[in-house]
Amino acid sequence: MTDSPSPGINRFGKLSFLIVDDFENFRLSMRQMLRSCGADKIELVAHATQAIQYCAYNHVDVVLCDYNLGEGKNGQHVLEELRHKKLLKRSSLFLMVTAETSKEMVMGAREYQPDGYLTKPINRAMLEKRLSALIDQRNALLPINREIDRENYPEAISQCLQALPRQPRYKTWLMKTLGDLYFQLGDLAHALKTYDDVLAQRELSWARLGRCRVLLANRNYDEAVDALRQLIEKHPDYMEAYDLLAEGLEKQGRPARAQKVLEQAAEHSPNAMLRQRHLAELAGANQDIAIASEAWRQTVALGTHSIHDNSRHYLSLAHTLSELSEGETGEEAAAQANEALAVLSRMEKRFEEDGLQLRSDIVKCRVHAGQNRTKEAEALLDSIRNQVDSQDHLSADLGIDYARTLFRLGHDDEAKALLGKLAEDYADEPEILQQIENLLDEPVGFRQKLKARTLNRDGIKAFESGDLTAAAAAFQEALAIVPDHAALNLNLIQVLMKESEKTTERAKLIEQCLACLDRLEGLPEQHRQYRRYIALKKKLEGLQS
Repeated sequence: MTDSPSPGINRFGKLSFLIVDDFENFRLSMRQMLRSCGADKIELVAHATQAIQYCAYNHVDVVLCDYNLGEGKNGQHVLEELRHKKLLKRSSLFLMVTAETSKEMVMGAREYQPDGYLTKPINRAMLEKRLSALIDQRNALLPINREIDRENYPEAISQCLQALPRQPRYKTWLMKTLGDLYFQLGDLAHALKTYDDVLAQRELSWARLGRCRVLLANRNYDEAVDALRQLIEKHPDYMEAYDLLAEGLEKQGRPARAQKVLEQAAEHSPNAMLRQRHLAELAGANQDIAIASEAWRQTVALGTHSIHDNSRHYLSLAHTLSELSEGETGEEAAAQANEALAVLSRMEKRFEEDGLQLRSDIVKCRVHAGQNRTKEAEALLDSIRNQVDSQDHLSADLGIDYARTLFRLGHDDEAKALLGKLAEDYADEPEILQQIENLLDEPVGFRQKLKARTLNRDGIKAFESGDLTAAAAAFQEALAIVPDHAALNLNLIQVLMKESEKTTERAKLIEQCLACLDRLEGLPEQHRQYRRYIALKKKLEGLQS
């Protein structure tokens, strides 16, 4: 009796199924249960790679994929790759099958939104009930999903509006899809109305999130950030809200707060690689190198079997480890330096890309220099010069990183000449010019940068409070770390000129001002401080005459 088709034969018989599990007995058992439900087209595979290859060449209506697939990719990686490569249509169903119920697994898998979960052990009645409901929904909404697959969003919207009175049981899905479609088309007014209509009837977290997304797009940052904070308080496991809140805080110009939000999110759901990468980038920009290195470490580890794996992640991890170990001689710094070299070695074996060896060698050179291994660093630098000379064109990011290494080894003139050439080549690209300017101002490790910046802030505070002696002392101490920093030199000039108005040692102070100006003699016109430099230079000339 168990092998006879159930009344659901019409639902199952027309669909193609793919079962992905590394245990043969389970695959065979699932096939038997599906056949007894009326399914006919059933393919069995043991591993993730086979599953992805099968979906690349065959249409699949329902994927039943185990989370644990042995060595290599797991079910989350399969879903991530199928979604990324668009190998599953919107009308296809993906069910995660698992015996594991750890929070990390569930949260990680949920990030990629499977259509459902099946928990082992599975019996025929459970399988049929769960699949029947999903297949009924699939069939009812098939015309809409077909139009979305074709990227015909206006027609999909029209189909949603027509379906609302006819399919009241799927109203939630239809309204959510409608809001998403309006947003994708840039019709923010209709998207906002859709979410407001839902929220007027019932408080649903997806509608609140959608409304906040529209508010951010409309630059209503404060309202969006407040609403997202409230949403997270009510639903602390709603990971999309953390991502959107971080985005909102960044747009408000509060990157440190955005970083804290992503740190909190990573604690809740540590297996989301793209969020770890965002956290690493944000922490790096905030000069929080310890957090950045740990987030890059997680990004690299999670990327091992991910479609989003990238050599840049390895380079970034090695760079942050180099920054942490630079100039330190303890065991921890030595371990960080060794880890950086090991990460670069793994990267070289894992990726075959033009120019990757050069990028790797540039970071290695800084690692050796940071541990006072000057002989190894200089030998590597000779090899780097040969590689650079053989290139027709040096990209901006590669050139800037090479200049950073030249500064680290004391070849300042060579570094400045290289940056000057890059500034000419990329004169129309403000972001690149900003990076060049930052390196010219602060060609030192991050610890020294932080110290110089703290002293600069102390100097500004002292100047604003009228304590010119303390201000001058702070700026001079900062300039001992970064002598060519444009803003610091100009800050000190301003303080000394102010002091010269109240002292008999005017000539001595003006002499110090001229020394600061001499340091900035080659300041490029594109530099943010250039106009201020010219203005103070003229003012100083007036004082001299």
